Amino acid sequence: MTTEEKLQHFFDASIQSASEEAEKMKKEHKEALDKLFEEHRAAMERQAGAQLQAESDRLKRDINKEVSARQLEFRRQYSARTEEIKSLLFAEVEDKLKKFKTSPEYFDYLEKIIRQALSFAGEDAITVYIDPSDEALLPRLAETLGINPSISREAWGGGMRAVIRSKNILIDNSFATLLDEARKEYIFTGGMADE
Repeated sequence: MTTEEKLQHFFDASIQSASEEAEKMKKEHKEALDKLFEEHRAAMERQAGAQLQAESDRLKRDINKEVSARQLEFRRQYSARTEEIKSLLFAEVEDKLKKFKTSPEYFDYLEKIIRQALSFAGEDAITVYIDPSDEALLPRLAETLGINPSISREAWGGGMRAVIRSKNILIDNSFATLLDEARKEYIFTGGMADE
């Protein structure tokens, strides 16, 4: 082999070795870049997922907040309307009680509750009070019951009250007290008429 052939062979071998080395470096660099890209892509997906979850949680909180605010407003409206209906209902009841007081059945009712109070008192002294508006019924009650009910200084719309002082008992069958108790105990259920 001549020197020129040797040089050519050395040149070809060097070029081939350098090409293989360059190809190997290029492959390693590409693998490193691919690995770096995959890590970056995974990190960005995690970040996007976290942002999506955070935004989703924020939207859920906002929706729950809005729903709570609306529910509170609906409850307020419902409560106001319920009180309005309750007031109308009890105004109607009061009107019916006033009409009842003008009927003959009112005297029978008054006699009945006074008799019940007298029976409850038994042998104990009892003072029976009637409403000032029922003063006209006093003679008839005295004749029918054999007692003289007292006229109260306080008006309570009808009915009667009785006191058994020896036992510290108040029997309160006044319309005002009965209406007040009914108002406190009344629960408006609402709903459809056929429920």
